[in-house]
Amino acid sequence: MNGPKSSSAGSEYARQALLPEGFRDQLAPKAEHEATLVRGLIDCFLSYGYDRVAPPVVEYEQSLLVGAGATRANTMFRVMDPDTQSMMAVRADMTVQISRLAATRLSDSPRPLRLSYTGNVLRTKGSQVRPTRQFVQAGIELIGSTSLEAEFEVVKVAIEALERVGIREMSIDLTLAPLLQMIADKHALAATDRESVFEALNAKDRGALASAPAGARQEFEALLDASGTAAQALPALKKLELKGAAGQLVARLGRLLDMIAGHMPDMQITVDPCESHGFEYKSGIGFALFAKGNQSELGRGGRYLVDHPDGHAEEAAGFSVYLDSLVEALPVPVRSDKLFLPYGTSDKDAAAQRASGWRTIQGLTDEPDAAKEARRLGCSHILANGKISSV
Repeated sequence: MNGPKSSSAGSEYARQALLPEGFRDQLAPKAEHEATLVRGLIDCFLSYGYDRVAPPVVEYEQSLLVGAGATRANTMFRVMDPDTQSMMAVRADMTVQISRLAATRLSDSPRPLRLSYTGNVLRTKGSQVRPTRQFVQAGIELIGSTSLEAEFEVVKVAIEALERVGIREMSIDLTLAPLLQMIADKHALAATDRESVFEALNAKDRGALASAPAGARQEFEALLDASGTAAQALPALKKLELKGAAGQLVARLGRLLDMIAGHMPDMQITVDPCESHGFEYKSGIGFALFAKGNQSELGRGGRYLVDHPDGHAEEAAGFSVYLDSLVEALPVPVRSDKLFLPYGTSDKDAAAQRASGWRTIQGLTDEPDAAKEARRLGCSHILANGKISSV
């Protein structure tokens, strides 16, 4: 009787080890590597005065669909709250939660408000770039300042945080998503025309702009020509001689480019005024950071608006990094050295080794060949007769 039952239980347990597509168990040493990266990022954020907050994983659905959250509506898991019978959702992005905190619990806090965060986010489906559906997000938000210095601070902190955890030779790509809407408004483009034009611009498909009105087409084609290095993009944008808010946005871009180049002369800077995917809710300049030799962006940020319950909107700038992309951009971690403490090692000696930085594995049985046992347990060294030696 015991044999068949045991076999059946084993088969059931093996089936439990299967995970849904897009989810994975994070094992050593990658799990610790990711945690170390999170600590490094947060330490940098804290050093710049960004207080850490930790919103819940699940909120009422309507709270997560405000502002930027509306762009994530199709990616959120839903669940019914058994107490209130209200629909709840699992966060697919943490930025909207920080906006909620700023507009409610922290609405009376002095501005500018600096907040940092980290936590898991969950999405109903992955993408070609990010096939996983659960990953760690970390970031900062600077809320309540309209100054260009706020945007520059966010860029500077983002770059320094990534450098602290080992990223080298970064490049930054600046975007102007609101500029597309401004030009579309100027030429009174219909909603359906806007969608096709914006898709063409994102795809850098000049031919697909043929259906746009002549005046609008000419300006949108000029935006395509303006994509590239900062040195070529800014003069091309200025040639458009845009007026009003559009002209002010281009001028603001020029000042930000000067600030970045002045403080980070080795930084490679590009400008893409046609890119809007993922930047739809930005109210000003957006940016994405890349590491040399890595095609996926490490993180993105920019200026946006925080909507308050009384109807007014507050300027903010922020940055988010996804740890799966960060891990892929860094060397594969190696397992840490571990010190085997043979059976009978005193607590005092064991504590002394841990205090000196060793990770210890305590032998639980008196083995005739302690070195063999150390190797079996994956230890690199052993403590024997008061001395440490490799195994």
